[in-house]
Amino acid sequence: MTTTLPAHVDVLVVGSGFAGMGVTARVLREDPSADVLVIERADDVGGTWRDNTYPGVACDVPTSLYSFSFAPHSDWSHTFARGPEIHRYLRGVADDFGIRDRLVTGCALLGAQWDEERCVWEVTTEKGDLTCRVLVAATGTLSTPKLPAVPGLETFTGHTFHSATWDHDYDLSGKRVAVVGTGASAIQFVPEIAPITSQLHVFQRTPAWVIPRMDRTRGPIERWFYRRAPWTLEAQRGAIYAYREMYVEMMAKRPKLLSIAHTIATGFLRLKVRDGGLRKRLTPGYTIGCKRMLLSNDWYDTLQRPDVELVDSGLASITPTGVVDAAGREREVDAIVFGTGFTPTEPPVAHLLRSSDGRTLAERWGGSPRAYRGTTMAGFPNLFLMYGPNTNLGHSSIVYMLESQSAYVESALREMTRRSVDAVDVSPSAVDEWNASLDADLAGTVWNTGGCSSWYLDASGRNSAMWPTFTWKFRKATAAFDIENYRTLRATGGPDTGRADRSTPSEKAAI
Repeated sequence: MTTTLPAHVDVLVVGSGFAGMGVTARVLREDPSADVLVIERADDVGGTWRDNTYPGVACDVPTSLYSFSFAPHSDWSHTFARGPEIHRYLRGVADDFGIRDRLVTGCALLGAQWDEERCVWEVTTEKGDLTCRVLVAATGTLSTPKLPAVPGLETFTGHTFHSATWDHDYDLSGKRVAVVGTGASAIQFVPEIAPITSQLHVFQRTPAWVIPRMDRTRGPIERWFYRRAPWTLEAQRGAIYAYREMYVEMMAKRPKLLSIAHTIATGFLRLKVRDGGLRKRLTPGYTIGCKRMLLSNDWYDTLQRPDVELVDSGLASITPTGVVDAAGREREVDAIVFGTGFTPTEPPVAHLLRSSDGRTLAERWGGSPRAYRGTTMAGFPNLFLMYGPNTNLGHSSIVYMLESQSAYVESALREMTRRSVDAVDVSPSAVDEWNASLDADLAGTVWNTGGCSSWYLDASGRNSAMWPTFTWKFRKATAAFDIENYRTLRATGGPDTGRADRSTPSEKAAI
């Protein structure tokens, strides 16, 4: 691990979660001498699995698939791994693949602007300034907590925190606690804290479809077997991948098949919740799959505890000593825990990245993120965005998508070297064609037609989050860098001096 920044680096990766580590490992595996540096705002690698330490944090994708294909792991203790275990895995990957040697921690990105003349990104960080030829933004979409604009929040005299920044120094034992939100995080931590609080008020805006979590413990004999026969891990990963790909038929290709999932979810709800009134309050009014399906075996049990109250009228305001629902009833509480998610369709990093004319990526997007192959944006040369627009999944592992993007980035580096060009800038027409195809494919999916309001839809109402079809199609699209859809630039004086010469479309074939 390095503590100082160089004046210039060829490839700068921002972030050291699955995305940043995946692309860095890919580049280093192909070229161990590559001039690549990773900056991280925190003090360790791990991204969301470092930051999210709330009670019960776990993965909701089978860990055999939610891990790097190039770094198989035989010692997962559960089929759905717990957060601390995933963080340990990522730390091991950082050590094993030389990433830690290229890492600068405590180094948040403050801003970056493309210099058209020198063909470099001018980068400002907490530890100083530097330039880079290629900038990889791997900050993730679930990295910045979202707090609701609730009237009176600033007047509350009790304790508040977001689930993504859990305050372990604050003891919830015997406290009266309000939880705001019933999404993927709340469904994990609420069952964990309910036994220790004196009273728990769970504020639900919209109920979620919940299905059983088919989790089990992996015993020592099973793990020993995986160590002795590593090929079985690859076979298991392949089987889970193939099974998960069939979900696309339900969510995107044939939404009518979602009746199968609906039957499972409603049957599970009826089995767990005998009270018809409560069951009605927990039944969503939208098609299953429109929002993220949640996995839990103890969510419904927890909501039926005598010391837990489901408040489905929503949170209207906050007073100095309590919370007020939409019906005007106040409940006095000692603490408020927000499980209100993140800002995936408005990634904060987009406000930090500027094109040569000074406009930020967020300004270019205008509230509706668009990219080519989910990775590059016109007017932002040599910028690669990991987990970019329309790369999120409703059926499989995002790690698979990140590895696909990593291959695309590495292929771009090789192609630029082979053609002796300093920068590439995707053509606006390529971006438009790619997104028009995405919009057409998304039009009939459950995410667009299921009757819900989800974070998949951006401020304009467009689905700028989801990948609409099989993931192997995305891998095929990103297997090799298609420079024919890019404009190329050269800096005659090298990375630090000289003016860039932009080629015209007619010149591309000659480069």
